[in-house]
Amino acid sequence: GAFQKKGHSARVLSPEEAEKLAKDQVLVSEFKQLKLEKEAQKNWDLFYKRNSTNFFKDRHWTTREFQELKACREFADQKLTILEAGCGVGNCLFPLLEEDLNIFAYACDFSPRAVEYVKKNALYSTERCKVFQCDLTKDDLLDNIPADSVDVVTLIFVLSAIHPDKMHLVLRNIYKVLKPGKCVLFRDYGLYDHAMLRFKASSKLGENFYVRQDGTRSYFFTEEFLSQLFKAEGYEQVVNEYVQRETVNRKEDLRVPRVFLQSKFQKP
Repeated sequence: GAFQKKGHSARVLSPEEAEKLAKDQVLVSEFKQLKLEKEAQKNWDLFYKRNSTNFFKDRHWTTREFQELKACREFADQKLTILEAGCGVGNCLFPLLEEDLNIFAYACDFSPRAVEYVKKNALYSTERCKVFQCDLTKDDLLDNIPADSVDVVTLIFVLSAIHPDKMHLVLRNIYKVLKPGKCVLFRDYGLYDHAMLRFKASSKLGENFYVRQDGTRSYFFTEEFLSQLFKAEGYEQVVNEYVQRETVNRKEDLRVPRVFLQSKFQKP
Protein backbone atom coordinates (compact mmCIF):
# COMPACT_ATOMS: atom_id res chain seq x y z
CA GLY A 1 0.00 0.00 0.00
CA ALA A 2 0.95 3.67 -0.31
CA PHE A 3 -0.42 7.08 0.53
CA GLN A 4 0.16 10.18 -1.55
CA LYS A 5 -0.17 13.88 -0.83
CA LYS A 6 0.58 16.93 -2.93
CA GLY A 7 1.54 20.37 -1.72
CA HIS A 8 4.11 23.11 -1.31
CA SER A 9 5.76 22.02 1.92
CA ALA A 10 8.94 19.97 1.73
CA ARG A 11 9.24 16.70 3.59
CA VAL A 12 10.29 17.01 7.25
CA LEU A 13 13.32 14.90 8.13
CA SER A 14 13.54 12.69 11.18
CA PRO A 15 16.34 13.68 13.64
CA GLU A 16 18.41 10.67 12.45
CA GLU A 17 18.03 11.66 8.79
CA ALA A 18 18.90 15.29 9.53
CA GLU A 19 22.00 14.19 11.42
CA LYS A 20 23.12 11.93 8.55
CA LEU A 21 22.80 14.74 5.99
CA ALA A 22 24.51 17.26 8.29
CA LYS A 23 27.49 14.93 8.69
CA ASP A 24 27.82 14.24 4.98
CA GLN A 25 29.45 17.46 3.79
CA VAL A 26 32.63 16.21 2.07
CA LEU A 27 32.45 16.78 -1.67
CA VAL A 28 33.88 14.55 -4.40
CA SER A 29 37.17 16.03 -5.65
CA GLU A 30 37.13 18.55 -8.49
CA PHE A 31 39.22 16.18 -10.62
CA LYS A 32 36.64 13.39 -10.24
CA GLN A 33 33.77 15.81 -10.81
CA LEU A 34 35.27 16.92 -14.15
CA LYS A 35 35.82 13.29 -15.10
CA LEU A 36 32.15 12.46 -14.32
CA GLU A 37 30.99 15.37 -16.46
CA LYS A 38 33.23 14.30 -19.33
CA GLU A 39 32.12 10.66 -19.10
CA ALA A 40 28.42 11.30 -18.47
CA GLN A 41 27.31 9.91 -21.84
CA LYS A 42 29.54 6.85 -21.53
CA ASN A 43 28.17 6.14 -18.03
CA TRP A 44 24.56 6.27 -19.21
CA ASP A 45 25.41 4.12 -22.21
CA LEU A 46 26.94 1.51 -19.88
CA PHE A 47 23.85 1.74 -17.67
CA TYR A 48 21.67 0.73 -20.63
CA LYS A 49 24.16 -1.93 -21.69
CA ARG A 50 23.91 -3.54 -18.23
CA ASN A 51 20.17 -3.15 -17.78
CA SER A 52 18.98 -3.43 -21.37
CA THR A 53 15.27 -2.53 -21.44
CA ASN A 54 14.54 -4.16 -18.09
CA PHE A 55 15.44 -1.50 -15.51
CA PHE A 56 12.45 0.86 -15.66
CA LYS A 57 8.87 -0.34 -15.69
CA ASP A 58 6.58 0.90 -18.44
CA ARG A 59 5.06 4.12 -17.21
CA HIS A 60 1.36 3.56 -17.70
CA TRP A 61 0.76 6.20 -15.01
CA THR A 62 1.80 9.08 -17.25
CA THR A 63 -1.63 9.86 -18.70
CA ARG A 64 -3.23 9.41 -15.27
CA GLU A 65 -0.82 11.82 -13.59
CA PHE A 66 -0.73 14.25 -16.48
CA GLN A 67 -4.32 14.84 -17.52
CA GLU A 68 -2.89 17.74 -19.56
CA LEU A 69 -1.93 15.26 -22.28
CA LYS A 70 -5.66 15.00 -22.92
CA ALA A 71 -6.67 18.46 -21.71
CA CYS A 72 -4.39 20.35 -24.10
CA ARG A 73 -6.53 19.24 -27.05
CA GLU A 74 -8.93 21.77 -28.44
CA PHE A 75 -11.14 19.03 -29.92
CA ALA A 76 -11.44 15.30 -29.26
CA ASP A 77 -9.49 13.81 -32.19
CA GLN A 78 -6.91 16.57 -32.49
CA LYS A 79 -3.49 15.22 -33.44
CA LEU A 80 -0.90 16.18 -30.85
CA THR A 81 2.80 16.56 -31.43
CA ILE A 82 4.82 15.76 -28.34
CA LEU A 83 8.50 15.73 -27.47
CA GLU A 84 9.80 13.31 -24.90
CA ALA A 85 13.08 14.88 -23.86
CA GLY A 86 15.18 12.05 -22.43
CA CYS A 87 13.17 9.04 -23.59
CA GLY A 88 15.43 6.28 -22.25
CA VAL A 89 14.36 2.98 -23.82
CA GLY A 90 10.76 4.11 -24.39
CA ASN A 91 9.04 3.16 -21.10
CA CYS A 92 6.97 6.30 -21.28
CA LEU A 93 6.85 6.70 -25.06
CA PHE A 94 5.37 3.35 -26.09
CA PRO A 95 2.52 3.18 -23.50
CA LEU A 96 1.57 6.69 -24.62
CA LEU A 97 1.56 5.80 -28.33
CA GLU A 98 -0.52 2.68 -27.56
CA GLU A 99 -3.06 4.58 -25.47
CA ASP A 100 -3.43 7.54 -27.81
CA LEU A 101 -3.48 6.99 -31.56
CA ASN A 102 -3.59 10.72 -32.31
CA ILE A 103 -0.06 11.45 -31.13
CA PHE A 104 3.08 12.00 -33.14
CA ALA A 105 6.12 11.85 -30.87
CA TYR A 106 9.60 13.23 -31.16
CA ALA A 107 11.86 11.50 -28.66
CA CYS A 108 15.53 11.90 -27.88
CA ASP A 109 18.08 10.58 -25.44
CA PHE A 110 21.67 11.27 -24.43
CA SER A 111 22.57 7.58 -24.77
CA PRO A 112 23.01 6.21 -28.33
CA ARG A 113 22.34 2.71 -26.94
CA ALA A 114 18.98 3.77 -25.48
CA VAL A 115 17.99 5.26 -28.86
CA GLU A 116 18.87 1.96 -30.57
CA TYR A 117 16.66 0.05 -28.11
CA VAL A 118 13.76 2.37 -28.96
CA LYS A 119 14.25 1.80 -32.69
CA LYS A 120 14.33 -1.99 -32.20
CA ASN A 121 11.06 -2.01 -30.25
CA ALA A 122 8.26 -3.79 -32.16
CA LEU A 123 6.00 -0.75 -31.55
CA TYR A 124 8.43 1.68 -33.16
CA SER A 125 7.09 3.23 -36.34
CA THR A 126 8.58 6.16 -38.23
CA GLU A 127 5.03 7.22 -39.11
CA ARG A 128 4.26 7.77 -35.42
CA CYS A 129 7.58 8.86 -33.96
CA LYS A 130 11.01 10.24 -34.72
CA VAL A 131 13.74 9.20 -32.32
CA PHE A 132 17.24 10.66 -32.29
CA GLN A 133 20.32 10.91 -30.11
CA CYS A 134 20.80 14.31 -28.49
CA ASP A 135 22.74 16.03 -25.73
CA LEU A 136 20.08 18.53 -24.68
CA THR A 137 22.72 20.84 -23.18
CA LYS A 138 24.48 21.44 -26.52
CA ASP A 139 22.79 19.78 -29.55
CA ASP A 140 20.21 22.11 -31.10
CA LEU A 141 16.74 20.51 -31.13
CA LEU A 142 15.95 22.62 -34.22
CA ASP A 143 18.17 20.22 -36.20
CA ASN A 144 15.41 17.59 -35.79
CA ILE A 145 12.23 19.48 -34.85
CA PRO A 146 10.69 22.59 -36.46
CA ALA A 147 10.51 25.74 -34.31
CA ASP A 148 7.26 26.33 -32.40
CA SER A 149 5.78 22.99 -33.49
CA VAL A 150 5.37 20.92 -30.30
CA ASP A 151 2.14 20.81 -28.22
CA VAL A 152 3.58 19.14 -25.11
CA VAL A 153 7.10 18.41 -23.86
CA THR A 154 7.57 15.74 -21.20
CA LEU A 155 10.65 16.08 -19.02
CA ILE A 156 10.37 13.08 -16.72
CA PHE A 157 13.30 12.02 -14.49
CA VAL A 158 15.74 13.65 -16.93
CA LEU A 159 16.84 17.04 -15.61
CA SER A 160 18.08 15.47 -12.35
CA ALA A 161 20.77 13.59 -14.31
CA ILE A 162 22.24 16.84 -15.67
CA HIS A 163 24.73 19.11 -13.90
CA PRO A 164 22.79 21.98 -12.23
CA ASP A 165 24.99 24.54 -14.03
CA LYS A 166 23.75 23.22 -17.39
CA MET A 167 20.05 22.70 -16.64
CA HIS A 168 19.09 26.12 -18.02
CA LEU A 169 20.56 25.11 -21.41
CA VAL A 170 18.07 22.22 -21.63
CA LEU A 171 15.11 24.51 -20.89
CA ARG A 172 16.34 27.08 -23.41
CA ASN A 173 16.67 24.37 -26.08
CA ILE A 174 13.15 23.03 -25.42
CA TYR A 175 11.66 26.53 -25.46
CA LYS A 176 12.56 26.93 -29.16
CA VAL A 177 10.46 23.96 -30.35
CA LEU A 178 7.45 24.44 -28.03
CA LYS A 179 4.42 26.26 -29.43
CA PRO A 180 3.47 29.51 -27.64
CA GLY A 181 0.81 28.82 -25.00
CA LYS A 182 1.89 25.17 -24.67
CA CYS A 183 3.51 23.37 -21.75
CA VAL A 184 6.41 21.38 -20.38
CA LEU A 185 5.23 18.58 -18.05
CA PHE A 186 7.87 17.90 -15.44
CA ARG A 187 8.35 15.13 -12.90
CA ASP A 188 11.59 14.39 -11.07
CA TYR A 189 13.21 13.69 -7.70
CA GLY A 190 12.32 16.06 -4.88
CA LEU A 191 14.36 17.14 -1.87
CA TYR A 192 14.73 14.43 0.82
CA ASP A 193 13.49 11.62 -1.38
CA HIS A 194 14.47 8.19 -0.04
CA ALA A 195 17.12 7.86 -2.78
CA MET A 196 18.87 11.02 -1.52
CA LEU A 197 19.09 9.65 2.02
CA ARG A 198 20.57 6.35 0.86
CA PHE A 199 23.75 7.79 -0.64
CA LYS A 200 26.86 6.71 1.20
CA ALA A 201 29.48 9.22 2.38
CA SER A 202 31.77 10.54 -0.39
CA SER A 203 28.94 10.54 -2.99
CA LYS A 204 28.17 14.26 -2.71
CA LEU A 205 28.95 16.51 -5.68
CA GLY A 206 27.26 19.70 -4.43
CA GLU A 207 24.10 20.91 -2.75
CA ASN A 208 21.40 18.26 -3.36
CA PHE A 209 23.59 16.68 -6.07
CA TYR A 210 25.05 13.16 -5.80
CA VAL A 211 26.82 10.46 -7.81
CA ARG A 212 25.74 6.83 -7.88
CA GLN A 213 28.22 3.94 -7.87
CA ASP A 214 27.82 3.52 -11.63
CA GLY A 215 28.88 7.12 -12.29
CA THR A 216 25.39 8.41 -13.17
CA ARG A 217 24.35 11.48 -11.22
CA SER A 218 21.19 12.67 -9.54
CA TYR A 219 19.97 16.07 -8.38
CA PHE A 220 17.11 16.49 -5.88
CA PHE A 221 14.92 19.51 -6.60
CA THR A 222 13.35 22.06 -4.31
CA GLU A 223 10.21 23.79 -5.49
CA GLU A 224 11.96 27.19 -5.36
CA PHE A 225 15.01 26.11 -7.38
CA LEU A 226 12.87 24.61 -10.15
CA SER A 227 10.59 27.64 -10.29
CA GLN A 228 13.53 30.05 -10.65
CA LEU A 229 15.16 27.81 -13.28
CA PHE A 230 12.11 27.82 -15.58
CA LYS A 231 11.15 31.48 -15.02
CA ALA A 232 14.70 32.63 -15.85
CA GLU A 233 14.26 31.07 -19.32
CA GLY A 234 10.95 32.84 -19.96
CA TYR A 235 8.43 30.18 -18.88
CA GLU A 236 5.35 30.89 -16.77
CA GLN A 237 4.57 28.60 -13.84
CA VAL A 238 1.20 26.84 -13.96
CA VAL A 239 1.67 24.13 -11.30
CA ASN A 240 4.73 23.30 -9.20
CA GLU A 241 4.35 21.08 -6.16
CA TYR A 242 5.84 18.24 -4.16
CA VAL A 243 4.29 14.80 -4.42
CA GLN A 244 4.99 12.86 -1.24
CA ARG A 245 4.35 9.15 -1.15
CA GLU A 246 5.03 6.55 1.45
CA THR A 247 5.58 3.17 -0.13
CA VAL A 248 5.03 0.30 2.26
CA ASN A 249 6.77 -3.03 1.84
CA ARG A 250 4.70 -5.28 4.12
CA LYS A 251 6.92 -8.31 3.65
CA GLU A 252 9.94 -6.50 5.03
CA ASP A 253 7.93 -4.06 7.18
CA LEU A 254 9.61 -1.08 5.51
CA ARG A 255 8.14 2.37 4.98
CA VAL A 256 9.95 4.25 2.24
CA PRO A 257 9.36 8.00 1.82
CA ARG A 258 9.36 9.02 -1.84
CA VAL A 259 9.36 12.70 -2.81
CA PHE A 260 8.91 13.97 -6.34
CA LEU A 261 8.35 17.36 -7.86
CA GLN A 262 5.47 17.47 -10.32
CA SER A 263 5.10 20.63 -12.33
CA LYS A 264 3.79 22.33 -15.41
CA PHE A 265 5.43 25.35 -17.03
CA GLN A 266 4.04 27.25 -20.02
CA LYS A 267 5.67 29.13 -22.88
CA PRO A 268 3.83 32.48 -23.10
